[in-house]
Amino acid sequence: MNARAVRLAIPMLLLAVSAPALTAQGSDDLRDPREVHLRNIRQLTFDGQNAEAYWAFDGTKLVFQRTPAEGGCDQIFIMDPETGDIQEVSTGKGRTTCSYFYPSGDKIIYASTHHWMESCPAEPDMSRGYVWPLYPTFDLFVSDADGSNLTQITTEFGYDAEATVSPTGDRVVFTSVRDGDLELYTMNLDGSDVRRVTDRLGYDGGAFFSPDGKKLLWRAHYPETEREISDYKSLLGMGMIRPSALEVYIADADGSNQVQVTDNGAANFAPYWHPSMEKIVYSSNDGDPSGREFEIFMVNVDGSGHTQITFSPEFDGFPVFSPDGRYLVFASNRNGAEQGDTNIFIAEWVDQP
Repeated sequence: MNARAVRLAIPMLLLAVSAPALTAQGSDDLRDPREVHLRNIRQLTFDGQNAEAYWAFDGTKLVFQRTPAEGGCDQIFIMDPETGDIQEVSTGKGRTTCSYFYPSGDKIIYASTHHWMESCPAEPDMSRGYVWPLYPTFDLFVSDADGSNLTQITTEFGYDAEATVSPTGDRVVFTSVRDGDLELYTMNLDGSDVRRVTDRLGYDGGAFFSPDGKKLLWRAHYPETEREISDYKSLLGMGMIRPSALEVYIADADGSNQVQVTDNGAANFAPYWHPSMEKIVYSSNDGDPSGREFEIFMVNVDGSGHTQITFSPEFDGFPVFSPDGRYLVFASNRNGAEQGDTNIFIAEWVDQP
């Protein structure tokens, strides 16, 4: 869902920040020899918690969320992946999550709580195990890419977040609890014409339009037994969700023709399209008995061809292909300055090793 999920996996004014200069070439020192689909890995951030880095549609910028090493709340930053320069573009207040570029490149969308309270919202109660918080004060905002001209586009009280934009530039997909359950909705870029596209009891979230804008890809948890349903509803009533079992789904952009892609009972999340629309990358703890080690996997859209991509001993997640498919950006605990740091990395993609 956000950088807080990374912490599970290992259990202001506008300002500019300069990251260490990056060389044109990456290094195989950051790559496990088994990671044959990756080449010349470069580290783009170097401290704190950094996650959910998404490309501008022209492939020149990244937008991501970051909590610095000194603490605070996640805020939104823009990065030049060539130089490593980053610029904070959210308000510096409240908590933010799930930023994404508009296809034009001159605007971004993200969720924030700053309009309700300038301080960080409280951390969730973990007495019932690891949970994701569903802050009811999250609303969706659109701003220019430099953070100016901030406009609120959702106003319903309750969780509105996890928004991404169709490459065709006509619709936004997001997750909301406005009808009493966590469902996917689409709307126009200005927040008008909201349409619900899922209707099954359970969590639907982290959705992305396909490169042609005709399909949706997302993660979901649909409780089935009486005990699972009771647990889900109880947590939802307290503004939380348990993400220990998530599967990946595909459907048409209106929610019809839903197809389940994964079926392993693991926590499969952060799915993303390969530009060919024939494959999907995602993060999962599939195969790890402890449930704590997350790796990146690839699978065909019909569920076949399951392939492990990363082999780091801690966390690898949030894989995102560049629009041309030449690069993969991802978040990882590898090479952290401090134990538990999560940083952004970029690698050349090797389709046929």
